Amino acid sequence: MSNQTVQIFYACDDNFVKYTIVSLHSMQKNASKDFKYHVHILHTGISEAMKSCVLEMQNDNFEISFDDVTEYLVSISDKLPIRDYYSKTTYYRLFIAEMFPEYDKAIYIDSDTVVQGDISELYKINIDDAYVGACHEQAMLQEDVYGTYVEKVVGVPRYNFFNAGMLVINCDRFRIRFVLDKFIEYLHMYNFVVTQDEDYLNLICKDHVYWLDQRWNTEIFGELQYPIDQAKIIHYIMTNKPWHYSDCPYADIFWSYAQNTSVYEMILDELNAYTDEERERDRISCEKLLQTAINETNREDNFLNMMNASKRAKDRVEVLKKIEQYEREGKFDIDVEQDPPGKTLMPDEIDYIHKSISDRLKTRFAFMIARRFVNNLLEEKQLIIKEMRGLEYFKELDSGAVITCNHFNPYDSFAIQLAYEAAEQPNRTFYRVIREGNYTAFPGFYGFLMRHCNTLPLSSNLKTMKKFMDATDKLLQDGNFVLVYPEQSMWWNYRKPKPLKTGAYIFAAKNNVPVLPCFITMKDSHIMGDDGFFIQEYTIHIREPIYPDNSLSRNEKVKKMMDENSRVWKEIYESEYHIPLTYTTEEKRD
Repeated sequence: MSNQTVQIFYACDDNFVKYTIVSLHSMQKNASKDFKYHVHILHTGISEAMKSCVLEMQNDNFEISFDDVTEYLVSISDKLPIRDYYSKTTYYRLFIAEMFPEYDKAIYIDSDTVVQGDISELYKINIDDAYVGACHEQAMLQEDVYGTYVEKVVGVPRYNFFNAGMLVINCDRFRIRFVLDKFIEYLHMYNFVVTQDEDYLNLICKDHVYWLDQRWNTEIFGELQYPIDQAKIIHYIMTNKPWHYSDCPYADIFWSYAQNTSVYEMILDELNAYTDEERERDRISCEKLLQTAINETNREDNFLNMMNASKRAKDRVEVLKKIEQYEREGKFDIDVEQDPPGKTLMPDEIDYIHKSISDRLKTRFAFMIARRFVNNLLEEKQLIIKEMRGLEYFKELDSGAVITCNHFNPYDSFAIQLAYEAAEQPNRTFYRVIREGNYTAFPGFYGFLMRHCNTLPLSSNLKTMKKFMDATDKLLQDGNFVLVYPEQSMWWNYRKPKPLKTGAYIFAAKNNVPVLPCFITMKDSHIMGDDGFFIQEYTIHIREPIYPDNSLSRNEKVKKMMDENSRVWKEIYESEYHIPLTYTTEEKRD
């Protein structure tokens, strides 16, 4: 028997779980006995009676668990612009990679399916670096109105639009490509009203789909291109439901499996109770959906028209304008981009040193997936490290140290992390100070890293800040490294060093450890980014450690170290860019 467990996900409510039972039964009947299977049922409330019906289906090969997503929904509720989101069980597939960070791969399958093939064969397919493995959506191929809609509104060719009712999910790629975060971003930008979550997924995964044999998602819609007995998964989409229509195509296959389940009589009663009025409602609903697709296509402000008008580089242009404004006004310590609104970090919500076994395990796993993420950035040329200079200063440190760096990109701490790793200091741990909102507000994968990759979040709560300072003191005294951004603010691709704040140097003076000044310079690469700007090549400059002068008072130590750090950064800037360091506000500053 294979040691690999096939991870399978359904999403349903208490009413729909009976169809999940039929789908799962068909899957069990046809699955290889050479594998173990873990079936997860995502939900926000299923009765104990229905749970019992499902759990009776466990056997030596199939483990079944119910995963309530309520708590996860609450944790990201303030990031979502729509409230009926919570009732849409089909959206839950987007949470799988984030809720189960231990999985690299998973199968998602709708409950209105019958599985005639061996599901382990699907799981074994190598989808490479694609975000998903999927099959073409037949509604878009066979109905011109829908095909025109996805091309004119979503911006995806009808021949490259997939049905999201059966997906092989590359969980690792979902995390490192921020699929959930992008979904939330698009939710704020536009409300797709035709196929909803399927539209968003196709938009995000465009050009990153591994196309599976269509037999793995045989939709009951229009004409089939092969005999039904060749279908590995039959998908009863839209109103083609055997439990509502006795004349539904291939309903006999569904009933052949349903009759051997504990919910057979329940589903049969539903078929017999379904009225002509309800069938007429279904017909009208289909007509309305078709008309909605036409209306969305004809909207002047539809999604694709809106995106073509903005070109998505507008936000970067606005950021650069704000940087110019803030430099003129001398507001160097104010961020030019707003982080997501976050709550106050309270003392009981943070263990800075990760003493518990649970926290240590999360940290270990966070670093494992962070490594994959950074490797992907490097491979995709989204993070380009051209050179590291002065690694010897890092390698020669024999005590804890405060590392300082200029702050110009959300990924610049990864560059310093790589320098730390190159310095080969295995007995010392690398920590980074982050803002409160970065810890409490970011959803998804990036939020997971913010909370578990040895981060030291600041807080607007005084008691939490006391806990932060005590923890930072201990980490430095124990010989570890703490990265601090003494400029306080992040200005995107800003090349000049900004005036420094005292915090980093207070920590160094207080704990009698050096400051290791690092400064990153940038050059345009030949690669144009999605935002219309060239991706930057970074050179990391590490200079000689700045030690506290113990002949001085603490305040004098702090000022001397800060002044020396400023001098070093200024020297690097002027020698690398071959221009003097000046500011548009210089005449206004003392």
